[in-house]
This record gives sequence, C-alpha cells and structure tokens, in this order.
Amino acid sequence: MEKTIRTAIFGTGFMGRVHLEALRRLQFVEVVAIAGRNIEAARRLGSGFSIVKGTADFRDILSDPAIDAIHICTPNALHFLMAKAALEGGKHVLCEKPLATRVAEAEELVALAEREGLFNCVCHNLRYYPMVQQMRRMREAGELGEILAVQGTYFQDWLLHETDWNWRVEAEAGGPSRCMADIGSHWFDMAEHVTGLRVNSLSADLQTFYKTRKRPKHSSETFSSKLSGTDMLGINLLGTKDYLDTPVDTEDYGGVIFSMGERTHGSMSVSQVAAGRKNRLSIEISGTRASVGWNQERPDELWIGRRDAANQLLLKDPPLLKPEARAYADLPGGHSEGYDDTFKQVFRRFYASISGAPISAAGGVHDFPTFVDGLRQLKIVSAALESNRTRSWVDVSEN
Repeated sequence: MEKTIRTAIFGTGFMGRVHLEALRRLQFVEVVAIAGRNIEAARRLGSGFSIVKGTADFRDILSDPAIDAIHICTPNALHFLMAKAALEGGKHVLCEKPLATRVAEAEELVALAEREGLFNCVCHNLRYYPMVQQMRRMREAGELGEILAVQGTYFQDWLLHETDWNWRVEAEAGGPSRCMADIGSHWFDMAEHVTGLRVNSLSADLQTFYKTRKRPKHSSETFSSKLSGTDMLGINLLGTKDYLDTPVDTEDYGGVIFSMGERTHGSMSVSQVAAGRKNRLSIEISGTRASVGWNQERPDELWIGRRDAANQLLLKDPPLLKPEARAYADLPGGHSEGYDDTFKQVFRRFYASISGAPISAAGGVHDFPTFVDGLRQLKIVSAALESNRTRSWVDVSEN
C-alpha cells in the first residue's frame, strides 16, 4: 500500500474493542480516533492503543478531512443516523449489523452510498471462516449437487436469566427485533452466501419468554451480565434493590421455516436463552450429491456426508482446501482461526478495495458484504416480524 488509510471507531463497548483489535492487525490502516457515549469511555479505550483523539461527539470526527473511513459499533438505533452523516461527510463506512432498524432507512443508505460513490460494508463477518468458504466453493464446483434443504440453529445462553440485561433487550436501542436481527441475520446471510440461493418466503414464530427483566441500575457490557447478576445456578446475588423491573418487547427465541430458490426448503431457529450454548451457529446443507455441516464452536471442522461412500470430517489445512477458500486461511493446519480472524478477513478486503490494491485472484478484493447485503437481511427480519404478527407465510421482498 502506498498510502496509510486513516479510520475511526464509533462505539466503545464489546464490538468497538473487537473492531479496534482486528484493525490493528492490518498494516496499511491506522485507527486515529474513537467516539464513545462519553469522553472518558473513548479515552479509556484509546489509551491502551496509543490513540490520542477521543470524543463524545462523533461529528467532531466527521469534520476531520484526514479521516478516510468510519466503523460504526454503537447500539442499533444509532446506525442509520451515524452512517448517513458519515456518507454525507465523504467517509467510507463499515457498519455493524443490522444496518438500520427499518427497511426504509437501509434503502436510503444504499442509495446514498451509491450516489456518493463511497465504499460501504455491513459486518456479516461469520461468512469468512475458512471452512464456511470451503462449503461455498464446494457448492460452486457442483460437489453438493442441487440443494434440497438447509437447516440449522444459532443458539446462545447469555440472556438466559431474568437478571441478564443488555441494551439489545430494549426496542428503543436495539430495534423491534432482537434475536432474529442480532444473530438470525448472521445465519440467513451465511445460508444465502454459501448456497447462492435467496429466501423467497417464510413463516416465523417469535417468543419472548421473559416479559419482564430485571435491569441493573449499573451499566454492563455485552456478554458480561452473567458475571455480575447471578451465581452458577442463576440465583440473584445482588438483591432486588439493585434492579428495576423492566417490560421487554423483543424476542428471546425465533423459529422459521422457509423456501429458497425454485424448490429448496429449510428451517432454522435462534435463541439467546439456550443453556450451555455459548455462540453456536450450526448449518447443514443437503444436496443431491453430498451434504455439508459446520458448527461455529468447532470452526476448523467441516462434516461432509455422502449416501454411497464414507462420510468425512475435514480439518482446516489450507493446502487441502479449494484454492478460493484457501485465500481466507492465513495460518497452517493445526493452527486454529476463529472469531477474531473473520473480522480481519472482512476488514482486509474492505480496505484493499478502498486503496485499489488487489489481495489475490482467489481472494476477491470486493468480496465483502455491502449495504445491499445489510438491506437484504433487514427484509428477511421484517418478513419474520410480519409473519409472527399475522401468523401466516410472508413473501420476502426482492425490490
């Protein structure tokens, strides 16, 4: 790279730190500023990474002509406002999912980014595990045959107890959907990315098991609630005086049956109250020639199933992967590549596209999810909400 790209991060919570640490692994990108909910939080996060500029007003960063790109890692309700302002300020934008909380907002951002000619990305990073790319390339090579069925789950347990709390629980901060928008969007993005098919209709059942949760009077970071509110048996340790009973109108669980393409069908479920499942996205794709199955908690393994031959368990080893999938694995066999590495792969391609420098013929400079993909997932989430409300099948809009 002839020029270092200067970027900034909006958000100082769990995702802000994940983005910051991944960006530090790219030699041609420099993080120069952080915007947080207050200036102390911004400076505290930046201090460990020698980032001097911290602010509580993201507009201070947008007014700096030396900053090329923005990462938006804030609560969902702020995504549209910040992304729009950044695009209007001439900045390239990488936004955490969901892109917005409403389809109309996402459509506006897609149009604005195209009009301004700016690079844009939605962080559906889970596409970029090497073994997920191997599934995709096997399908492209015809090794799976015609896809007949797609099924799977995305289960977590970090909101299992009524004392578990996070800003995502509140529709005002996270949007009208929690579980489907937060993790269901990752599952559907992966399903469409790997199969090359589009969900065209669905029927959804969404459930809120805790109509009221105990909101702590102190703030807590994502995934940290289980360390502060309860013991291992879920018994409240802090006492009711430390909580406020708060109504909840976002879902803890969702189940969806759907159709894809001309005759492919599938089913999936998502849950943030599944005891013991820490971050388990599982997907199985059944074709007329072979099936493949992958589990995020065992990311270096790919199950390959066959009718008339022995099944296989393929372990990640770059020389044994399809050449196109090999470009997403930086470490040799026996050296695991996990969650944090997927961010590096997305960011590398996003910034290489900005600079115009190719990665490799197999790597695909522009192979990253854009605002168009973010809009796509919002349409699926919107259809799931409508289906649950009407108790009926709903078509997923393509336009």
